[in-house]
Parts: sequence; structure tokens; C-alpha cells
Amino acid sequence: MARAACSPALRAAVLALFLGLAPLGAMAQDAAPDAVPESAVLTLDQDRLFAESAFGKAAIAREAEAVSALAAENLRIEKELEAEERALTARRPNTPKEEFASLAAAFDTKVERIRTEQDAKSRDIARARDVDRQRFLQSAVPVLGDLLADQSAVAIIDKGAIILSLSAIDVTDLAIQRVDSVLGDGSAPPLATAPQPAP
Repeated sequence: MARAACSPALRAAVLALFLGLAPLGAMAQDAAPDAVPESAVLTLDQDRLFAESAFGKAAIAREAEAVSALAAENLRIEKELEAEERALTARRPNTPKEEFASLAAAFDTKVERIRTEQDAKSRDIARARDVDRQRFLQSAVPVLGDLLADQSAVAIIDKGAIILSLSAIDVTDLAIQRVDSVLGDGSAPPLATAPQPAP
């Protein structure tokens, strides 16, 4: 005998029970695109929250520009050092041994100094990236807290930490909208909270 097909609503309820979530029931198909069904647990894609926010896009662009500029500088320095090394090698046959050894040592010291300086610049770029992400996180946490309260949920879990979930409880898009409204692209300082009038 042919098996009766499960309705979409029944499949959603079974999946919700499997996940340990409150059954979502038959969700209204005409709900707003950013509407989130009632659920005790929400999910969030942290990487996408940063990468697709205005602040994250600006930070990523700054990092890419700095990395590109450093790469161009390293290439220029490398060519200059190669030319200097060829010139030094060309002087070797006509330069006293002690003098050439001194020149070669000075060149090696210069190369090591430049390498140290360029490595420090690379670390500065990585440090700036970490500062940007920390600043973003500090600004996003209270926004996510408000979102959590507005949705009457008890937890927001990183999407990468779970095996299976309903896409309907993913609040990443909504979180991006809210973080953008508070932080923007990060170029302007946050608005100061207006003092409350005395009672």
C-alpha cells in the first residue's frame, strides 16, 4: 500500500522535536522575510555577521589595501637588494678580501634589518585586524542581547557549532541590519547616549 506523504508542517514539527526545540508548527507563509519564528534558541553565522556588515566590509577593505601596499613595498625592496647584491658581487674581484668581507657583512646586516622591519609591518596589519574584530564584537554583543530579548529567546548559538538546525531560526541577516544601524562602517564614533531628565 502506498505510503501517505508527510505534510511540510508535520516534517517541521518532527525536526523541531528532534532538535530539542519548541515545535514551530505550521509557519505563516506570508510572514515578512526577516520574521523569526518563536524559538528558545537562535542561530547566527558569526563570520558572515562580520564580513557582510558595513563595518566588516570596511575593515576587510582596509586590511586588503594594507596587505597589497606591503606586498608592493616588499617587491620593490627585494629588487633593490638584488641590484645591490649584484653590484657588490661585481666589486669582489677588485676589492681586498678584508674590505669585501666588511662590505658583505654590512649588506647582510642591512638585509636582516629590513626583514625585521617588514615583518613588524605585517604583524601591525594582523594586529589592526584583531583590533577591528574586537571593536566589532564589543559593539555587536549588546545589539545581539537586544535581539535575543526581542525574540524572547534564551540563547544565540554560532551556526558552525551545531550539526543541524532550521534555517528559519537563523538571525544573521537581522543581526547585520541592527549592527549596521548602530555601528555603521566604523568611520564615525558611536553616538553618545543622551542624558535622561531628572524625575
